Amino acid sequence: MTIKAGDRLPDAKFMTMTADGPKPMTTSEIFAGKKVALFAVPGAFTPTCHLQHLPGFVQRADELKGKGVDTIACTAVNDVFVMDEWAKATGSKDKIVMLTDDSAAFAKAIGLDIDLTGAGIGLGVRSKRYAMLVEDGVVKVLNVDESPPAHDKSSAETMCKMIDNVV
Repeated sequence: MTIKAGDRLPDAKFMTMTADGPKPMTTSEIFAGKKVALFAVPGAFTPTCHLQHLPGFVQRADELKGKGVDTIACTAVNDVFVMDEWAKATGSKDKIVMLTDDSAAFAKAIGLDIDLTGAGIGLGVRSKRYAMLVEDGVVKVLNVDESPPAHDKSSAETMCKMIDNVV
């Protein structure tokens, strides 16, 4: 079953990189009592994710914060070291929390996983590309791009508009 607006995020663990090394974080630690703009990408350093999707959130980070967002987070089915290097390479380390969903457990739990094994580029099971606004662990708005190259529904620009429309 796919998660939808009004649903509470399931309990899950992510890995994130800290100054002391990799650290597990739970959905409660990330989302409890906060307004979070969460977006997902199929993979760090993949063309659309690296050149278009993530940069949009980096560029609009201040705008999102100005709209009351406490945290901007990105999740992908990659390891914590790849996500950390991606954050460094894109200048997003101080603006976006990178959440590693290394086994696609979170993507599967919310019904937003996609098997790209047959795509011929070696990606396997990944997360669909989406953006959601989460308040205190509850999904307020969710937009999903059905085709991995597309990112119009889950873009930072669309997220800013989504926030404006949430009552």
